Amino acid sequence: MQVLVTGATGFVGAKLIPALRREGFDVRAFARDPSRVAADVRVVRGDAVTGEGFDEALDGADVAYYLIHSMEAAAGNGFDAREHTAVENFLAAASRQGVRRVVYLGGPVPEQGRISMHLASRLAIEEALLGGLDEAVALRASIVIGARSRSFRFLVRLVERLRALPLPAWRDFRTRPIDERDVIAMLVASATIEGAEGGLSLDVGGPEIMTYGEMIERIADLMLVGRIPVRLGFNATAVASPVAAAIAGEEHALIGPLMQALTGDLLPRDDRAAELLGVRLHSFDAAVEHALREWERSEPLAAW
Repeated sequence: MQVLVTGATGFVGAKLIPALRREGFDVRAFARDPSRVAADVRVVRGDAVTGEGFDEALDGADVAYYLIHSMEAAAGNGFDAREHTAVENFLAAASRQGVRRVVYLGGPVPEQGRISMHLASRLAIEEALLGGLDEAVALRASIVIGARSRSFRFLVRLVERLRALPLPAWRDFRTRPIDERDVIAMLVASATIEGAEGGLSLDVGGPEIMTYGEMIERIADLMLVGRIPVRLGFNATAVASPVAAAIAGEEHALIGPLMQALTGDLLPRDDRAAELLGVRLHSFDAAVEHALREWERSEPLAAW
């Protein structure tokens, strides 16, 4: 089976390619800069926003993984406009090339409270893909625990660099962080799972429900550092997000939308994904310990 992985230089795409190859799939990649694709596979150079390269990349593909996300704001339009253009280009090319199935990794949708622009855009892309091909699988994940996951790295950097951890009001919102190994296994299984005709949307999460405050404190415990949680009585995301991004050494264009998405619980709609996809879930502690070990093999952590 021939498989295309878009977003091949990203955190998930880079992990997914070797996992697919281990399962015997014939894998190719799509990237703006082929030199950044670490895996030894055929890489098609292209640009999702212009549509360049999609037809070549999708030619002969049975399954395509759509892992293209834009966190940067397009001039005057916002990142949702860029994503809409990219997915329309992808679907047009996939239709021309006769692609059978698309697999997408998006974000969760809050059951209560407002949905952020970031998550609304993820949902719009999911809906476009589910309606655009005969077979489609969309996975919705909250925080993915992995050494290259930027949301996880952001939390680790805060724990690493702050003795006192200010926890805004969103600290009490709940989620179910998931091990990167489980996400990759679910993505691989999504290439062949039955029942994708007409579209299949699955929420994926780890086995433990925890608040964001509990998650940060557990990361500190697993890093073996003492941190003082400071419970703030307000969110003040507009003020806090640029400060937090600077402390973590991250771009505010990424951190701002992530923090704005914290308007309520982000929990799976149900627990059927792991069983349907045949994946045994790792615990939160095992996920964090695995991610930290991988991180420290290439970049030492210097918490004090």
